[in-house]
Amino acid sequence: MNNVKLAEGVYYVGAVDWNVRDFHGFTTPRGVTYNSFLIVDEKICLVDTVKAPFAEELIERISQIVDPAKIDYVIVNHVEPDHSSGLPMIMEKAPQAKVILTEAGKSGILKHYQKNYDFQVVKEGDFINLGKNKLHFIPLPMLHWPDSMASYLDGEQILFSNDAFGQHICTTKRFDDENDIHEIMYEAAKYYANILMPFGKLVGKALNKASQVPVKMIAPSHGVVWRSNIPEILHKYEQWGTNYTTDKVIIAYDSMWGSTEKMARRILEGVAAAGVNAKLYRLSAADRSDLMMQLLEARGVLIGSSTQNNGPLATVGALLTYIKGLRPANKLGASFGAYGWGGGAQKVIDESMASAGIKVDPSLALKWVPDAEELEKCFNFGLEFGKKILQAEK
Repeated sequence: MNNVKLAEGVYYVGAVDWNVRDFHGFTTPRGVTYNSFLIVDEKICLVDTVKAPFAEELIERISQIVDPAKIDYVIVNHVEPDHSSGLPMIMEKAPQAKVILTEAGKSGILKHYQKNYDFQVVKEGDFINLGKNKLHFIPLPMLHWPDSMASYLDGEQILFSNDAFGQHICTTKRFDDENDIHEIMYEAAKYYANILMPFGKLVGKALNKASQVPVKMIAPSHGVVWRSNIPEILHKYEQWGTNYTTDKVIIAYDSMWGSTEKMARRILEGVAAAGVNAKLYRLSAADRSDLMMQLLEARGVLIGSSTQNNGPLATVGALLTYIKGLRPANKLGASFGAYGWGGGAQKVIDESMASAGIKVDPSLALKWVPDAEELEKCFNFGLEFGKKILQAEK
């Protein structure tokens, strides 16, 4: 098998899942990787495992380098099953190995797999001596689970960052500079927006910890290994962690008989006339996780819906639930839409956006089909919203 050497005695032994297209609601059109890394020093250490269906492949890759029974340490940086569910099969091959993890990680592994392995619980500042290298542990609680941590190999200066700096993308090339960097950065932004956005306040602390040590490579548990574009991805994480925004508006809507769609298109024209970049998404056809990637750096969001049963359409309701969970910061929002005999959608949308932490402007609701005068009103609604975006603090 094609085991890739990262540095002296450090190998990629993970798995590439080319076919998965959904990662608990996050669309993955480019697939997913489950990265695992083997360190061969005086002691042998496996950093993270893989998703259970790929455990045999992981063992085969390890076996090409060393006998799995010789593994001394297995690092569990994160309990989530895409990283840890291969652990039971690894421990069958290496029953004498110590399992290194945080206290929260130990609780999670015990609950997931009901196996009392030889655990070694670590905290901030702890390390293990592998020989030429020491492996240091950097707990990152709630980035994005309570058990999360990173590991740092000091001799080779490799940061095994787990979910931080990850991307969902499959490739036969393991390094950033061997791939299309625009695709990699797109997927890194999409990953941050859909996984790490709610924990943005903690990103600065994580970056501060990472900046205290020299880093030649960042090896996340998903996607490519960073070695040439480390300053660029660190800069993006710094921006995202401080709620950086640009003069951009996302307009997301769904429409029953076309009236709300007419409103959306005319509002889009008004926003554009203000000199603001805008993107339009019809939710019945849009990829919600791609939309959230665009919203990551957008300063404004407009959400439109026809009224059905005194509330928004189900597609719009699903987006509002998703946004509420991710809690995008530093956003201005407003709602719009058409209704028949009774409205109500805009009130629900406004309340939902406010509960997600979005500052909400007055809505625009029209009855039945918008006429020429009302379409002009839609244009001006977009124009004024666009002007507010330009005036807002970046």
